[in-house]
Amino acid sequence: MKKLFGIILLSIIVLQANVVPAQDKLLTLDDINYRNRDLFPDRIPQLQWIGDSDEYAFAKENAIYKVRAKKGTETLLFDLDMINKGMNINGFDSLNRLPNVSFRDDKTCLFKSGNTYYLYDFNAYDLKKINSIPDTAENVQFNKETGFAAYTVDNNLYYVIEGKVKQITFDDDPGIVNGQTVHRNEFGISKGIFWSPTGAKIAFYHKDETMVTDYPLVNLDTRIAELAPTKYPMAGEKSEEVTLGVYDLASGNTVFMKTGEPKEQYLTSVSWGPDGKYVYIALLNRDQNHLKLTQYDVATGNFVKTLFEESNPKYVEPENPMYFNPEEKDQFIWVSEKDGYNHLYLYNTNGELIKQVTKGNWVVTDFLGFFGGRKVYFLGTKESPLQNNVYAVDLKTFEINLISPDHGTHGAQVSSNGKYILDYFSSTDVSREYKLLNHKGEVIRVLQENRDPLKDYNLGEMSIFTLKSENGDDLYCRMIKPVDFDSAKKYPVFIYVYGGPHAQLISDSWLGGAQLFLYYMAQKGFVVFTLDNHGTANRGRDFEQSVFRNLGTLEVRDQMVGVDYLKTLPYVDPDRLGVNGWSYGGFMTISMMLKNPGVFKVGVAGGPVIDWQYYEIMYGERYMDTPQDNPEGYKNACLLNYVDDLQGKLMIIHGTNDPTVVWQNSLQFLKKAIEANKQMDYFVYPGHGHNVRGVDRSHMYEKIANYFNENL
Repeated sequence: MKKLFGIILLSIIVLQANVVPAQDKLLTLDDINYRNRDLFPDRIPQLQWIGDSDEYAFAKENAIYKVRAKKGTETLLFDLDMINKGMNINGFDSLNRLPNVSFRDDKTCLFKSGNTYYLYDFNAYDLKKINSIPDTAENVQFNKETGFAAYTVDNNLYYVIEGKVKQITFDDDPGIVNGQTVHRNEFGISKGIFWSPTGAKIAFYHKDETMVTDYPLVNLDTRIAELAPTKYPMAGEKSEEVTLGVYDLASGNTVFMKTGEPKEQYLTSVSWGPDGKYVYIALLNRDQNHLKLTQYDVATGNFVKTLFEESNPKYVEPENPMYFNPEEKDQFIWVSEKDGYNHLYLYNTNGELIKQVTKGNWVVTDFLGFFGGRKVYFLGTKESPLQNNVYAVDLKTFEINLISPDHGTHGAQVSSNGKYILDYFSSTDVSREYKLLNHKGEVIRVLQENRDPLKDYNLGEMSIFTLKSENGDDLYCRMIKPVDFDSAKKYPVFIYVYGGPHAQLISDSWLGGAQLFLYYMAQKGFVVFTLDNHGTANRGRDFEQSVFRNLGTLEVRDQMVGVDYLKTLPYVDPDRLGVNGWSYGGFMTISMMLKNPGVFKVGVAGGPVIDWQYYEIMYGERYMDTPQDNPEGYKNACLLNYVDDLQGKLMIIHGTNDPTVVWQNSLQFLKKAIEANKQMDYFVYPGHGHNVRGVDRSHMYEKIANYFNENL
């Protein structure tokens, strides 16, 4: 038994409302599968600023209202009937409900109905059809300034102007893909089409994956099952080759940027320069430890210069584009964790660092923009790793000011001049609340007060606290006690785990960041426990990189700190501990059971990584390097090597068409367990991908809950 390291309980946060005697309702599995919308926090639909004005808009009862920020005067802007009047005048089909609108300026907004885009002048009550896309269009990028739309059909790129379609690429080989995301959506990549500032050009990813292995997924819905392969570049194997093309709408010509050798590199952070003459690309080597921010002339594709380089012996992970200052167009913000924490840096286009804008042992989580040329707004964790607050920093004095007045997890929209902020947040005691703030963070008015959607439900008491890791770092924990908790009783424990990079399960947000399913398990009589171990997000580079090349080792030791703590609690039955997780959490679930045999009586692992050599290059090699370069790390992390140590009841759940953690992972584990004469349970969801969606999700929740109820 490991020695329990120093335990420091900090910031105990309790949902006081959970002890009100009148609360007697209980959650059902259909409730938590988003079928009962009344159980989720209220939202203000379509809340947004209107162009460059100090007026904001929101939707209510099939109408859009506008409000003056300073005075709070609320007036009708337009409603569904007014839009339909314009639709009917122009011979268009009427709408059944208010569409989602996006304001182009102070007088007009855009909306889409079906495949058609409309421009509505709400001052002149004039409606125009401006464009339409075909039914087969995917990956659509609409330019709201011009009304043009670029999109893909199959593997080729198109654009459309006023309903007239132009084809940009003509690749017959399905292994050549244009205009789609690349590098399996890592490095912050969320699209493959990038309009230039004026809409005159389109930059797009061109991906050659002909050399990447076809991985066999199967379509089970046909009379005879059909092969539906996907390109899946496994760690250590051949990777895709990506370039960036720029298409000129006027000339009809495409020029490819000369990004050079080696071809197996990552093209990230694609950014247009403000004048549309240059495009910038962050080139990251396959080892992911050396980045170069490079500039290209879009007219010729020629390399212009390298602005700067970043390197790290473990990895560099760019996740943001360049953010250009609209007032000083040769200056931009670059987001980097090169000093150990994710921060903002102000550069010029010569590659000269003007100033590190933010610094400290905390992270910037989102860049909200430049306002007035000299002020930047952002979200960050300066107050606490559990919180996400709104901040402003002056680019002259570099003084950082906290804007959001309430503890919790915030989002924000800032008016174009930076004077007003639409602030929305949740916390451990607020489900969701909206406020209008001024630039000093003073509350002008509350737009929507908090409403507890679970006030009539009997929930377990939730608390957040810290434990100390082996090296003395704080590990944040969340505990939900059983409903009608009795300290004289002994309870089983349901440990919910993820444990991988880019995730933070515990936060100062509604329900402490926990899913309703965890409160459901507390209603079933379990102590529900979660711990964010080393490797998880928003704690700085070193905290995350500490698991590098040896996944499943330090994370498991951290989780066992939590287990050792649980065993000290008089109301915990140490012989009835269970663990559950999905994806990286599935890997962690099985790792915890196998590396600590006999400690856990029950485990349920969903979509688990079993052997990291079966995982894809971009994510896998970042944290593990290649199997060729790190054979010992892959051996230590491979769960097939520990099957003989399996004790207790284990069930693995997997979707048969999982394109992320391929089915081969869990099938290999099942095969190994059979060979070792180890009994386990196995359940598949036919046709589902990396998670179980839709109505089948309730079935999955029930299966997990029943497994713990029956065995723990």
